[in-house]
Amino acid sequence: MENVTEEGLVGPLLLARSAIDRAAALRGDAERLKRLWAEESTRVMVVENGRTLLRRDGEEARIVFLAPHRAPAGERYLLGVDAEGVAYFAVAAPLPAVGEGVRRVGGDGAQRMATPMRLAEVADGEVVSAGLRQAGALLNDRDAGLMVYAVALEAWHATHEFCPRCGSRTEVRAGGHIRVCPADSSQHFPRVDPAVIMLVRDDLDRCLLARGPQWPEGRFSVLAGFVEPGESLEHAVIREVAEEVGVTVTAPRYMGSQPWPFPRSLMLGFFARAVSTEITCDVEEIAEARWFTRDELAAALHAGEVRLPPQVSIARRLIETWYGGFLPGD
Repeated sequence: MENVTEEGLVGPLLLARSAIDRAAALRGDAERLKRLWAEESTRVMVVENGRTLLRRDGEEARIVFLAPHRAPAGERYLLGVDAEGVAYFAVAAPLPAVGEGVRRVGGDGAQRMATPMRLAEVADGEVVSAGLRQAGALLNDRDAGLMVYAVALEAWHATHEFCPRCGSRTEVRAGGHIRVCPADSSQHFPRVDPAVIMLVRDDLDRCLLARGPQWPEGRFSVLAGFVEPGESLEHAVIREVAEEVGVTVTAPRYMGSQPWPFPRSLMLGFFARAVSTEITCDVEEIAEARWFTRDELAAALHAGEVRLPPQVSIARRLIETWYGGFLPGD
């Protein structure tokens, strides 16, 4: 299949792209960070609640970067340096409000069922504010990597303003990659929550898809769940499938990973083989689950009876890898 690499991994994953050096060695050099901020070539993106400013440029959406002297006040995060030596920062600050020449598209930046941004609905050159769920598939490699990075850092800082040990207000250090408590000197680093996401196949090569209780009718995806303390990824796959739909699986096979900063997940994709096929849903987690052949899924999509996860998700890539090609829909 053309969307599987020689190593057997799914690809390409739209939110797993990057085109700059994260320049970790610069984070602890406060003077160097000040000099970078003062350079005319430095580019700054503004991020608020998972959204940033984007401009339509032909068939792409591009981040609207500001010069440092035009950037609003806010916490600064060093995102990295490109091959030409241009530094990129993010600033967590309010975006222009509706009515100030910027239109919001696609709902909230972290909204689970956000509507993907459609270029046909945005004038060429128009500036809009959007989140990764809406616009991630329209960004180039550089901008996709920068936006995922900035959104993830912003989400972490928003929940770690105070020290978990003593409750004192913490301070941002290391270019936004550490928060330090001035009261007890403890250091706190960005968190990543590992989650497994798996496409289950049976002996007939049918695919198991499910719908969450809060999802709209017809919205289906693969199963997923967080890795528990002291648990391997493979055991998490087996446990989650059994808990959610009562199906026993074996031989989990790693397929690829993708950051999912809503707020801080790392999605680890797997294929797994079902050794039982009777479905018993955990009604608190799963509203319905069904086995699909390729023809059944294609027909359901064509009829509008089923909607799949967006193109930016690893869930969509796992499904299309099983299917053997592109499937219609956002």
